[in-house]
Amino acid sequence: MVSKAIFIFLLAGVAEIGGGYLIWQWIREGASMWLGFMSGAALVLYGILITWQAFPKFGRVYAVYGGVFIIVSLLWWWVDKKNPAIYDWLSGLICLIGVVILWPRN
Repeated sequence: MVSKAIFIFLLAGVAEIGGGYLIWQWIREGASMWLGFMSGAALVLYGILITWQAFPKFGRVYAVYGGVFIIVSLLWWWVDKKNPAIYDWLSGLICLIGVVILWPRN
């Protein structure tokens, strides 16, 4: 169950960050309007994916997801080609510790 939850969190993170990134590319970088449509689809997918979590408490799921979101955001450097600083990684580690502490329990 934990591995499925982690997988869903990671997919949701990629969909949310990817959707935001596509909007950024469309509006800030002047890319095609089709990226705007694709970003909308990615963000809808994010909203659907996060509901697939088996945990019953909405607030706790989103609190944990917030930490996962930060970690995935730091890993987004592979796409954006902007390497995080050491303090970014340290902050990500602190968030990961928070995820472990907050992890939904039955």
